[in-house]
Amino acid sequence: MPIRLVIPNEITPGERRIALEPGVAKKLVASGVHIAMQHGAALSAYFKDEDFTDVEIVADATTLYKTADLIFKVQPPTLDELDQMRDGVTVAGFMAPHLNAEMMQKMCAKKITSLAMELVPRITRAQSMDALSSQASISGYMGVLMGARLASVFFPMLTTAAGTIRPARVVIIGVGVAGLQAIATARRLGAIVEAYDVRTATREQVESLGAKFIDTGVSADGSGGYARELTDDEKQQQQDVLAKHIAMADVVISTAAIPGRPSPKIISADMVEAMKTGAVIVDLASEGGGNCELTKPGETIEYKQRVTIHGPLNVPSELPIHASEMYAKNLFNLLSPFISESGELALDLDDDVIAGCLLTYNGAIVHERYKNTEKNNADKSGAK
Repeated sequence: MPIRLVIPNEITPGERRIALEPGVAKKLVASGVHIAMQHGAALSAYFKDEDFTDVEIVADATTLYKTADLIFKVQPPTLDELDQMRDGVTVAGFMAPHLNAEMMQKMCAKKITSLAMELVPRITRAQSMDALSSQASISGYMGVLMGARLASVFFPMLTTAAGTIRPARVVIIGVGVAGLQAIATARRLGAIVEAYDVRTATREQVESLGAKFIDTGVSADGSGGYARELTDDEKQQQQDVLAKHIAMADVVISTAAIPGRPSPKIISADMVEAMKTGAVIVDLASEGGGNCELTKPGETIEYKQRVTIHGPLNVPSELPIHASEMYAKNLFNLLSPFISESGELALDLDDDVIAGCLLTYNGAIVHERYKNTEKNNADKSGAK
């Protein structure tokens, strides 16, 4: 029997993305899946109900959840949403498991199968399913536009009747997907760009985009595409070299974030103190507390009326049409191999990608990184 996929409205304040877009909906319907979507759920991403042909439109989320076999979401389900879901349903979306122990426990109690999009392994075969990367590319692009808007100078060099305007100096910290997109965008806007990452392998990528790589003499190449933790001496060496470049920058875009962990503090208060008057920091790592010691997540502050520090949250939501399109394609690419010609879903738990992002299954937390969450909660209950 064909599965019933449902798309509820995203209720998290400020979330404008949706987990489906018309092109992906057509592909799923063609594969035999029955889709039901909450009325007006896609309006925040500028899609109308009528854009989704052959999709059933349902008035409220409660009705949707009662009949769902599979649920696509952007933000983690709330406890109230989980209460409305049928036992044994499958949910795919960002789960933020490090912040949502109670959510995981409730999913276990209801035997919900959950696929966490932030846990999709970073392997070649999973590139088209990597939602962290697709959304990070938007963050990098938008971060530079934010920096240009807040900056007190032009980005490009301009030759005018009043004389020549020198291009802005932009420093990008962190050369992952967001950082690379930020470099490319800042270069397109005409800025002089320098970039830094503790992973020395990124030098070639930086230089291929026309930017200069800042070499601090510290290498922290880690596993899974992420950097390892630096020693105290390495952190000091890193800061000493970076401070000189940041002091000359008009705009600094920091993107160094590690999913599920606090963002590393790279820009100290002393470094901000030494920056130019009128300089800007856009801290794209604000979700994890920020790369700058002075960042206030969700706020824009003026440090001593000299340096603007912007700590945006949920940046991909600021480009909701393309963010939703890319995210919906990530979900489709993840699950379509496991949808039969008759529209039935049969997950292969031995598949590397599914095993890598499977968070809860059959009443238990099964992801290696979060298994202890269940044990720790049980220990706490026993200690009361």
